Amino acid sequence: LEAAHAVIATRNPEINAVIDLYYEPVDDPRAEGPFAGVPFLLKDIGAGIAGKRTSCASRALASVPPQLHDDELTRRFKASGLRILGKTNLPELGFNVTTEPVLFGPARNPFNPAHSPGGSSGGAAAAVASGMVPMAHATDGAGSIRIPAACCGLFGLKPSRGLVPQGPAHSDIYGGLVSEGVITRSIRDMSAALTAMAGEDVGRPYAAPAEKPVKRTLHIGVLTESAPDIVIAAAAHQALERAVTDFLALGHQVEPVGTFVDLEDWTLPRQVYLAQVCVQAAAGFPDPAIPEGLEEINRAAIALGRRMTAAQYLTVMRRGHDFARRFAAVWNRFDVLLSPALSDVAPKLGRFPTDHSDVALHVDRMTRLAPHAGVFNLTGGPALVLPVMRSPGGLPIGVQIAGDLGTDWQLLALAAEHEALTAVVTTT
Repeated sequence: LEAAHAVIATRNPEINAVIDLYYEPVDDPRAEGPFAGVPFLLKDIGAGIAGKRTSCASRALASVPPQLHDDELTRRFKASGLRILGKTNLPELGFNVTTEPVLFGPARNPFNPAHSPGGSSGGAAAAVASGMVPMAHATDGAGSIRIPAACCGLFGLKPSRGLVPQGPAHSDIYGGLVSEGVITRSIRDMSAALTAMAGEDVGRPYAAPAEKPVKRTLHIGVLTESAPDIVIAAAAHQALERAVTDFLALGHQVEPVGTFVDLEDWTLPRQVYLAQVCVQAAAGFPDPAIPEGLEEINRAAIALGRRMTAAQYLTVMRRGHDFARRFAAVWNRFDVLLSPALSDVAPKLGRFPTDHSDVALHVDRMTRLAPHAGVFNLTGGPALVLPVMRSPGGLPIGVQIAGDLGTDWQLLALAAEHEALTAVVTTT
């Protein structure tokens, strides 16, 4: 605990990962779980905690009174022994792939402060990568756990839909797109954290998927096809090729997936995400006057959501569900899909501005950074980013492995094999 406070005091003025630091850590003094005594940070959205503000990095919400109860996930964090020290930075309302809110200012990548740690869980990843805490809470609606993990050379798992609780404050977030989890330095910690987080959640809208058996030898499909506007940088291709070599060395069968859905289908996950962002924003701010304190992109999302008809919304949702059905055929051939985590290295600060009102353009830009992330928010299956290499400039580059619903432990087992083989250093 003393070490965590010391690193935060030293690194946070530059990195700006932590935006609320508690005078006394919040924990369950009776807890004897696997993380007893381990310092921990919550993202400033999701996993609400009694008596502490949740601003969602928005000036419009900064003065909202704290909730009076812990969310179920927060209770599980406490029961595992974690000592909650504060909250981490994020883009306003989590709506960006970099972390540069007007309210708190930009979080910076510990490997190069001119670059972003990603988003929306950028503060969490920056805190872990800079050694402030060994792991931190994160959320993911279109890659928001995995993008920062890739930017900062860490492990980030978006769990299967329904596996990790989101109650009692939420019955559903973004139509099932959003999952909560953690970002860690090791698969050992990720596995222990998933065990602590997963389980029954009273009143949950999605049943936890049945856990599928973990296979020793896997058929891995290499997924490179994506939307027509995606360009994968040479460094990302190199990381993918290195991961293929590693998995072959581990005895797995690896081959290209090839074409299995129509080219235009790859834009459907972003269309669903765009519709959800706008409709949920409109529902979250029902008063006729849109708060002046919101950043321009979020004000525009509310306005767009208010103009969207029920028929338009349902049409997009149905097309998304149809895509998920067609996509599921790939699991008849492969156990795991391997793809680039990002189309390039961590972006420089300022590359994803929010001082404009073109919401569709903003979502297009976000998707082009992480072209295969939102697919698995839509299908509901787990997806895990693991570090592979560094760019010539020293920035981390990762890959994504993903599976069908209920294959979370299969992904963790595969990642543990890869971690042992490569022993990638994941902290600066």
